[in-house]
Amino acid sequence: MLKTIFTFLLIIFIDFHATAQVQLTWKDLTDVTFKSEYNEKYDTNFLVPTFGNYIKSYKGKPIKIKGYFLDISSGGDVFLVSQKPMASCFFCGAAGPETIIEVQFKEKPPFKTDQIVIVTGIFDLNADDVDHCNYILKNADGELVK
Repeated sequence: MLKTIFTFLLIIFIDFHATAQVQLTWKDLTDVTFKSEYNEKYDTNFLVPTFGNYIKSYKGKPIKIKGYFLDISSGGDVFLVSQKPMASCFFCGAAGPETIIEVQFKEKPPFKTDQIVIVTGIFDLNADDVDHCNYILKNADGELVK
């Protein structure tokens, strides 16, 4: 009986551990290099990422990350979490593309720009579609850090 209980608890622990969200840091997201490549659609050069093995190991896995919430659309439908607040983020030229993550929320979030949030979701990498960020968090939820 004791062996059965131990086995049951071990299976539950392993299953929970395998599906638990990993907290990534902004330093983790620097496992990427960029090269400038011409984009015919937009007739300009874009930075194209080559992801390192460490960050690639998180693709398709649930993760969470803490950062600044950014609503960069007038219609409230393009959201980012950033290592830096809006005034010094990637779009202002004060940081690189590895300092932002596009967030595709399950539901429209109630946050305001520059509030600090923890966002959880399925981590994805994007090297090909210049209309989206290099890092994307899908099916995401967020909570305000107080």
